[in-house]
Amino acid sequence: MSKPLVPDRTVAGRKREHLRALEKDPQIERRQSGFEQLRLTHRALPELDFDAVDTATSFLGKPLAFPLLISSMTGGAGDEINTINRSLAKAAETTGVAMAVGSQRVMFKEPSARASFALRDVAPTAPLIGNIGAVQLNYGVGADECRQAIDTLRADGLYLHVNPLQEAVQPEGDRDFSKLLEAIEALGRALPVPLLLKEVGAGLSGADVERGYAAGIRHFDVAGRGGTSWSRIEYHRRAEDDDDLGLVFQDWGLTTIESLIEARAVLREKADGTTLIASGGIRDGVDMAKCVILGADVCGVAAPLLSAARVSTAAVIAAIGKLRREFQTAMFLLGCPDVASLKSNTALIRRSVEF
Repeated sequence: MSKPLVPDRTVAGRKREHLRALEKDPQIERRQSGFEQLRLTHRALPELDFDAVDTATSFLGKPLAFPLLISSMTGGAGDEINTINRSLAKAAETTGVAMAVGSQRVMFKEPSARASFALRDVAPTAPLIGNIGAVQLNYGVGADECRQAIDTLRADGLYLHVNPLQEAVQPEGDRDFSKLLEAIEALGRALPVPLLLKEVGAGLSGADVERGYAAGIRHFDVAGRGGTSWSRIEYHRRAEDDDDLGLVFQDWGLTTIESLIEARAVLREKADGTTLIASGGIRDGVDMAKCVILGADVCGVAAPLLSAARVSTAAVIAAIGKLRREFQTAMFLLGCPDVASLKSNTALIRRSVEF
């Protein structure tokens, strides 16, 4: 394994180091989200016109061309990060999908970073989601800062991301996660847009969703294990050569499939108005279809679109178009004319053969 980076302890520097780690270590992509365990029932007679298969849905009251959210990736100072975020936002607007930005905490430390989150001019109608680390509510971030994050993006909602594993491994991690639910509940009452609770790669359990719901959260992004390992990313930023904590925990957590099943079991007992977002290792439209079958309303994809965003906006648009074509093809081959007929339709999952 390579020598650790010399960590840049600034928040903006950390974002750049995350991008460098993704570039140099292919094993950060874990490919263990559980999608390969699900086999679906092919319909040789789908009784559908492919071109009439309707992939449209909605998210936070806005239409989507298909249930895709460009997941949180980055934000901060510098031309590279500005270019990435603006390419993603332009592509979201062009293709009719949603976008969430990376953590906006950096803009409170470095005012120049605000530009990377001022995206409404290039995405006037797309659903846009802001992002603040929930643990920062224990470190001085409050309703005023969250309103600034929302106002800068002109956001339709605000992610509160929960990342105890990443913070535990990170050299400068913030690790006081005590009494967060109380702070989250108070924050939700003070903000003009809905809060969305999001893990970052270790999955939300059913107990987490239950507690979040009790604190007033109605929108959940499970962000399960098996895609990008933030624990392994932080391993590259370790302060000592022999610190292997990030490797020990690189595959910690619930898979995306496990998290979806647990979250849906909780939310199906709740009142209407909840949203379940699947993310964590979704790499194609078939994975998306499987998530919707398991109850997801929207699917978040990050890593494949980040690589495209480094090339151009056109590359992101092409990558999103590929995902939509794959998703539509899966719907067609399953005999589902619209997203409603796919949603939570677990009869489409093949059971083990018994003789």
